[in-house]
Amino acid sequence: MILWIDFETRSRCDLRARGVYTYAQDITTDVLCMSYAFDDGDVQTWVPGQPLPADVVSHKGQIRAHNAAFERLIFWYVLQIEFKLEQFYCTAAQARCNAAPGALEDVGRFYGLNVRKDHRGNQLIRALSIPQKDGHFQEDPALLAEMIAYCEQDVRTMRAFSTVIRDMTDEELADYHVNERINDRGIKIDVDLANAAEKYKHIVKHELNTTVRALTNGEVPYATSAKVGNWLADNLESGIVNDTLLASGRLSFAKDTRAKLMLLAEEAPQDFSDTALAVIETVNDASASSVAKFERMANLADPEDGRARGAFVFAGGAATGRFASFGIQLHNLPRASRGADHDAVRADLIEGYNDFDEPVNQILKSMLRGTLIGNFAIADWSSIEARVNPWLAGPAGADVLELFRGGKDLYKVTAARMFSVAEADVTKDQRQIGKVAVLALGFGGGPGAFMAMGKAYGLTLDDAEVELIVRQWRRTNPWAPAFWSALERAYRMAMRHKGEVVHVTNSPLSYYYDGLHLWCALPSGRVLCYPLARMEDDGEVSYAKAAWKMAANADEWPRAKLWPGLACENVVQATAACLLRDALRRIDAIPDMVVVAHVHDEIVVEAVNTGAALGELLDVMSSPPAWAKGLPLAAEGRTAERFGK
Repeated sequence: MILWIDFETRSRCDLRARGVYTYAQDITTDVLCMSYAFDDGDVQTWVPGQPLPADVVSHKGQIRAHNAAFERLIFWYVLQIEFKLEQFYCTAAQARCNAAPGALEDVGRFYGLNVRKDHRGNQLIRALSIPQKDGHFQEDPALLAEMIAYCEQDVRTMRAFSTVIRDMTDEELADYHVNERINDRGIKIDVDLANAAEKYKHIVKHELNTTVRALTNGEVPYATSAKVGNWLADNLESGIVNDTLLASGRLSFAKDTRAKLMLLAEEAPQDFSDTALAVIETVNDASASSVAKFERMANLADPEDGRARGAFVFAGGAATGRFASFGIQLHNLPRASRGADHDAVRADLIEGYNDFDEPVNQILKSMLRGTLIGNFAIADWSSIEARVNPWLAGPAGADVLELFRGGKDLYKVTAARMFSVAEADVTKDQRQIGKVAVLALGFGGGPGAFMAMGKAYGLTLDDAEVELIVRQWRRTNPWAPAFWSALERAYRMAMRHKGEVVHVTNSPLSYYYDGLHLWCALPSGRVLCYPLARMEDDGEVSYAKAAWKMAANADEWPRAKLWPGLACENVVQATAACLLRDALRRIDAIPDMVVVAHVHDEIVVEAVNTGAALGELLDVMSSPPAWAKGLPLAAEGRTAERFGK
C-alpha cells in the first residue's frame, strides 16, 4: 500500500536561506496541515489539535512525496514519527528519472495532464507560513481552508502523474536512498572562514564595478547596471542580440540571458570579442559572487555541528541522470584552490587584512573549496568520458582502450597521430592541442567547440588551423564518427518501428520507441528517456526538453532536436553517472566508509583512518561493475583536511 503525503508548515526559520534540515529542526517549525491518501483512495487532511491518524502513524509500506526529503524530515523532527528512510519514494526524482521537470508546478503541464498544481500556493505560503511584519503568524480560518485545499490538490497532482509514468526501478530507488544518506550526513563547513568573507563584500563589489567601468570605457557605471544590456546590444553581432538580449521582445540581461550568452560563447567563441566575454563574466561574478557563496555556506551550516546537509539532487540532470548540487552547489565551485598558503590566507581573511597583492574576488574564489573541511579521502576517475566513449563504440574503439590499459598518454598519442610525428617528438603545444581535441571533439563537436575549450587552455589558433585540427582528429579517430552515425541510425530506425528494440551496431546500447517516448537502454540496464518524441516533417527527431521552461501562454512544452553528437554525449555522460552510482552503492555497504560528497567524477569519503579509506576507495573506483566488462578504469586520490587541490 502506498501512502501519498504532503505537508504545509510554518516557521520563523527561513527555509530558503537555512535549508530544509535546519528548518525541520527549528523549534518554531510547526505543521499547518497534512494531506494524505492511501493508494487511489480519497485525499484526507489532518490538522494539529486532532489525533494523528493511526493508519498513517502505523504505516509500514512506501511513502510517496514530491521532494520527499521535506516530508521525511517533518515526520522525523516535528511530528517525531521515525519512519525508515527506505520507506520514502520521491516523485520529483521519479519525474527526473523519466526526463521530466522535477517541479510539481511544471510536471503536470509537461505531460498535458488535466490535474495540475494550484498556483495560489505561493500567496498562501506568504500569508500563513512566514511571520508577518509585526512578527506574528496570521491566523485566518478562511486562508487556512484555502491552504488545506491547496495541499490536497498537490497530493492529487502528484499521484496523477506518478501513476502514469514509469516507476523508478529497484536499483534507481536504492541509489536515491544512498544519495539521501549522503545528504543526511552533510559536510563540515569552516564557518569562521565563511563568516569572515562577509567583511569583503564591499571590496569585491568595488573591484567588479571598477572592472566593468574599465572594460566599457565608463559607459557602464557598475556591474549590476541596466546599461550592461545596452552596452552588449551595441557590442555584439545583431543575430546574437536578437536571439538573446531581445528574445523576449524587450531588452533583457537577466540570469537566463547571461546563461544563453555564455553557452553561445562556448559554441562559437569567434563571434564574441574578449571584452564582451569579460563583461559578461564580470557581471556573472557580481550576481553570484564568491562572498554570496560563502554566505550561503554559513547559512546552511548546522548551528550545532557546522555541517551543511542536503547538497545533492538525485538525477538532477534529467537528460542523463547525473547528480546535481543544491544549496552550497559543490558542482559549481571554482576549480582553483589556494594550495599550500591556504592557512596563511585564511588567517589574514579572518583577521580582516585587506592589503592583498591580487584582487580580493580572486582570492575568495580560490578559498571556496577549502571551506569544506574534514578527515578526507578523495579520489577521482582519470579521463572517465574519454574511456567510456570508445568503450561504448564497441570493437572500433578498442585501440583507444588499449592505450589506457598500457598507461599511455592519450593526449600525446592523439597529437602524434594528428601531426604525423613520433610520440617522443610531440611538443608541449602539440600535446595541448591533442588534449583539447580529445575533450572537445568526442561528442561530434566542430571548430566552435574546439575554439571554446581551446580558449580555456590558452590556445590561440585561427579558423583555418582549427578546421584542419578537427579534420585531422576525425581522420585519426574513425571510430568516433562511425559511432555517432550508428547512434543516429538506431534512434531513427526505432522511431520508424514502434515497439521494436533497435540495437546500436557493435555497441551495448539500444533504442526503443513505445509510441510516446523514445528510450535508450544503457549497458547498466538503466534507461534514458526522450519524452514525447516524434519525427518532424524535416525527418529530424524532436522531444520535450525538461530543462526548458514553458511560457504561460504556450500550447506545447519547448522541444529540442536529437542529433548524433547530443546522443553520444548523453549516453557517455549517463554511463559515467551509472559508474558513479554503482561506486557510491558499493562504498555505502563498506563499514567505516562514509561518503560526504561527490563532485562530477570525484568522491569524497570521511574516515578516521584516511589512508586505509583511500585504498578502499581507489579499489572500488578502479574495479568496473559486471556490466562494464572490458572498460579500463583508473582513479587517483589523496588524503586531505580540506576539499581542494
